Amino acid sequence: MRRIVGKAAALATVLTTALATHLVVPPSASAAAQLVGNGTFATSTAPWAAIGQSAVTAESGRMRVDVKSVVANPWDAMVAAPTTAALNPGKSYTLSFDASSSVAFKARTTVQYVATPGSNQSLAADVQLTSASKRYSIPFTATAAAGTAAEVTFQLGGSGGTPVVRFDNVSLMETQTTRPTALYVSSQSNPAKWVAAHQGTSEAQAIGANIANKPIFEWFGGWFGDITLAVDTYVGAAQAQDRLPMLVAYNIPNRDACAGHSGGGAGDATGYHNWITEFARAIGNRHAVVVLEPDAVAAAGCVANIGKNPEDQYRMLLDATEVLRAQAPNAWVYLDAGNATWIKAADMAPSLVKSGIANTRGFSLNVSNYITTADTEAYAIALNGHLSGTVGAKMYVIDTSRNGNGLYTDPTPGDNWCNPPGRKLGASPATQTSGAEYLFWVKVPGDSDGPCGLGERDQIQAGTFSPMLAMALINGTP
Repeated sequence: MRRIVGKAAALATVLTTALATHLVVPPSASAAAQLVGNGTFATSTAPWAAIGQSAVTAESGRMRVDVKSVVANPWDAMVAAPTTAALNPGKSYTLSFDASSSVAFKARTTVQYVATPGSNQSLAADVQLTSASKRYSIPFTATAAAGTAAEVTFQLGGSGGTPVVRFDNVSLMETQTTRPTALYVSSQSNPAKWVAAHQGTSEAQAIGANIANKPIFEWFGGWFGDITLAVDTYVGAAQAQDRLPMLVAYNIPNRDACAGHSGGGAGDATGYHNWITEFARAIGNRHAVVVLEPDAVAAAGCVANIGKNPEDQYRMLLDATEVLRAQAPNAWVYLDAGNATWIKAADMAPSLVKSGIANTRGFSLNVSNYITTADTEAYAIALNGHLSGTVGAKMYVIDTSRNGNGLYTDPTPGDNWCNPPGRKLGASPATQTSGAEYLFWVKVPGDSDGPCGLGERDQIQAGTFSPMLAMALINGTP
């Protein structure tokens, strides 16, 4: 609990009077307003104030907080800033920030009402700080109070020492009351970043007009060292625009067991549970779409080739669906079901059931593949026919990113999935009134499947963006 003495009490009185006078409970959020002033500390730390045994300065675009003496309680050395608007009782919020400390210890952060800070905290969470900067993303619900003027605090006492703690990118936003209908277009997608770096070229103009300006999924896996930072940054950017973020969770152990070009993933079931938990918590109570582990259900049989048990794969997916349902309750999760030519619907349905389809909104189809939407719809209907007797028919989505010309066929069908020639962009991402709930671009058009097909000549590794591959999809030619 926060305790205030001396100058801190005077500061609290000023904040209470000012905020109670000028702030009223705002309308519910649509495009989420940023409720923390100066969370990036570009030139100063204002309006953040040091309280108790703490000193605050701006340092290289971060807020540096020095704990000046050893104190017993967390609130004896803290920093606080008023929110830019009052809280909405009963509404969901997310507090996010980067933090590191010269000494590892457990700090406390709160979002609390200024009038009664010690006894009326909507959020009071302990966070383990280390010398490495880490992203923290914490969802909470605003409680009721007579006065809803609020403040964010970082309470740094009680460590047994005098740590130096640094903060950056502090954000507080309310979750949208209604689910966004527009899909998020990220300026940080692979094609968007390539276009930005090659302005003025004909390829950049074509890729910008046909691919980079579309809502495309962002893929998340072990290549992000701080998964909370990666997910929170992406979801927060979408939320700020009142857009729906679209994420692929792609980190299951023995990933891409059949083909191998996108191999890797978490080391074991425990590592994957920890990763998917952090992934889900970073989404928190915010709205999102998640495609869960492309190919993992369909490829479970292939893990036997490397001495693994397919049943373990199903169990890990079941656990992932349970984690996402609990930790990201507003995310629409689609468990991937492969494609229409891979596993018969009668065989796929029980595998989906074992993998937790009941915990999700539905299933995804044709991710990174080329099968026509019509053929994929027929497969979805057949699959739902088999699911209806167990978990019930489910919603589904279809990846149309590369299916404009349908499947590629040649005398070696085993590798026709890998950067084949003559493929074309499919229908643009959109909601549907019948059939698939969404047509999505889950695969990033222009990202390689591996050093094969059109990517063989230049050895374009899986996940690497290639303007050559992008232009081939735009033109529908080799």
